[in-house]
Amino acid sequence: MTPPLRVLIADDNPVVRAGLASLLATARHIEVAAQAADGREALSLTRQHLPDVILLDVRMPGVDGISALPHLVQLAPVLMLTYSRESEIVRQALLLGAGGYLVHGEFTADDLVRAVRDVREGRAHFTPTAATALLAELRSSSQPQRSVGQSSERAVNSDVFGLSSREVEIMDLIASGMNNQQIAATCFISEKTVKNHINRIFAKLRSTTRSEAIARWLGTARPGVTGHG
Repeated sequence: MTPPLRVLIADDNPVVRAGLASLLATARHIEVAAQAADGREALSLTRQHLPDVILLDVRMPGVDGISALPHLVQLAPVLMLTYSRESEIVRQALLLGAGGYLVHGEFTADDLVRAVRDVREGRAHFTPTAATALLAELRSSSQPQRSVGQSSERAVNSDVFGLSSREVEIMDLIASGMNNQQIAATCFISEKTVKNHINRIFAKLRSTTRSEAIARWLGTARPGVTGHG
């Protein structure tokens, strides 16, 4: 018999915790292993109960979700499940290792169950607001916040290397620190398609690793100069 998928819920609101537990109770082979009211308790209970997936809120008193996230992802896959929809928070959560980001009010019980199972298997999940916020944050951080010199360098590199608009978008996501699963979810394409794009990008940038490609893309390595990474 297949053992149940065990979930830990971390949220400071007891009503939210009860509601999530009730939604998960409708699914076969899923059980709530523990419930925590803040990040510190979530870390302690995760070590004690060894859940398969952690549902983590962002804003909690004491140790919040973002502070606890880097420690929790070392123990189990984490799915952010929160009312916080700010683009910078979405981006930060993903860069710290979250496997997905769901905003309350944008998912059904079936959506939640599917997301929990998928995140356990390494497949990212986002609700619409989170996906839109992430794209907005990435676009703003990859253009206006760069210095004029960096922006010009990036534009020149785009022409020099001959990247398509889609390849430019994916290269920006690579440079932001995203893995293939996160890029696929953000661009609404399959991981196989992401890998195909990356292979073409690496060929055009004459790079064999992500770090080398990022260096060339951001202008810290010149075209034709072999890097290491």
